[in-house]
Amino acid sequence: MRKLVYYVAVSVDGFIAGPSGEFDFYPAAPDMAEHQLTEFPETIPVQARPHLGLTDTPNRRFDTVLMGLGAYRPGLDAGIPSPYPHLEQYVVSSSLPAVDDPAVHLVRADPLGLVRELKQQPGSGDLWLCGGGRLAAELLPEIDELVLKRYPVVAGGGIPAFAGPLRPRPFAPVETLTFSHGGTVTTYRPAG
Repeated sequence: MRKLVYYVAVSVDGFIAGPSGEFDFYPAAPDMAEHQLTEFPETIPVQARPHLGLTDTPNRRFDTVLMGLGAYRPGLDAGIPSPYPHLEQYVVSSSLPAVDDPAVHLVRADPLGLVRELKQQPGSGDLWLCGGGRLAAELLPEIDELVLKRYPVVAGGGIPAFAGPLRPRPFAPVETLTFSHGGTVTTYRPAG
């Protein structure tokens, strides 16, 4: 069965973006960027792929992406309605009127049911939960793995990695990699 993996950048204080969706405050480290290019090349959006030499790079881990409107909006605002054409794309939003690209599926309700259905379908990879915090909180019961790219910066406010009601669910770290700027990539799986 396919897994739902929440692979996301996060600040030291647990924010995935600033209050208005900003994400340009994460400090760069070449070795951390190289790790993403090598291990998760399919998480690079279409507009950046040619510049990074990923035009013909096959997907390594995921074949499907799920994102909330906040994660989808930056590409849409830049005129890119299909940010990950190399993946099956789902945007979960009750307020987005329509999607102007047939490669992107708009999901208005029941993302939990969608994920359960997608997990049962055959595929060549796992499901990537790209963001945002409200969607992650809603899908928490179905998250099989967390991969947190923790950057050494305090945001001080913004969109938390999980924005929902209190529903504690224990996870255990299984691997942590540390990079030149002090940032880490930690993989967690459900505990117990």
